[in-house]
Amino acid sequence: MRGSAFVTLLRSSVRLRRAVIPVALCVGMTVALTACGGDEDPDAGTNGVGKLPPAGIEKKAKAAAASADAVRLSGTVVTGGRTYKLSMSLKEAGGTGSVSSEGGGAFELLRVEDELFLKAGADFWTHADDKGDDGSAEAPSEADAEAAEKLDDKYVKVPEDDPAYKQLRGFTDKNLLLDGLLGLHGKRGKGDRAKVGGVRTIEVNGSEGAGGSLKVSLEGTPYPLQLARAGDAGTLTLTDWGKDFPLEAPAEDETVDYGTTLPGT
Repeated sequence: MRGSAFVTLLRSSVRLRRAVIPVALCVGMTVALTACGGDEDPDAGTNGVGKLPPAGIEKKAKAAAASADAVRLSGTVVTGGRTYKLSMSLKEAGGTGSVSSEGGGAFELLRVEDELFLKAGADFWTHADDKGDDGSAEAPSEADAEAAEKLDDKYVKVPEDDPAYKQLRGFTDKNLLLDGLLGLHGKRGKGDRAKVGGVRTIEVNGSEGAGGSLKVSLEGTPYPLQLARAGDAGTLTLTDWGKDFPLEAPAEDETVDYGTTLPGT
């Protein structure tokens, strides 16, 4: 082979390698890239709700929540000027978990169908956090202290005609809680994509967040995974969608039937 021909062939080989190598690199890139050097597709491998308009995402999330048999809800809710901390497992037949509030003590709730039970320590029943006119703690009466000891760490059946029944039952009612909590206010918009508990989500909000926001799962069923309520009225995390849990009335020796009304809940 003549020298000039060899040089020409060598140059062609170099040009070919320069063309082939970038193509090979491009093909070897992750399939999440729409093209070599392109932007990552945020909806690749998702359930597709991220492509919907904000109102469509909200509708899908509410429908998913309504169809789920069970959910675990935890976080804070501000209502009536008081902040409640919730940790509740809920399903159609009832719910169980704990509720606490600033200045109101902590208690556990258990509802099986229409039977509602409350369990708390003696301090809850004696209102140990109550203050007198001078700001000091008020000592409970002897009768109140004795009653509280009997109720300490026992399930107390809440009478259905007690004024507290409806309010307390609301903490254990899946549909009532979700209907009241998941609503957004104002013009709907999309927020950032983020992860909640390792799951990819898309945010849909009302009035750019002032009307509340929902982080909706981009993986599997589009459940709402985190809720920020409008007006800084609390933040809740929603997990264990569709996961059943045991729910049964407490044993007789764990229960006190107080009668027609509870002692000053």
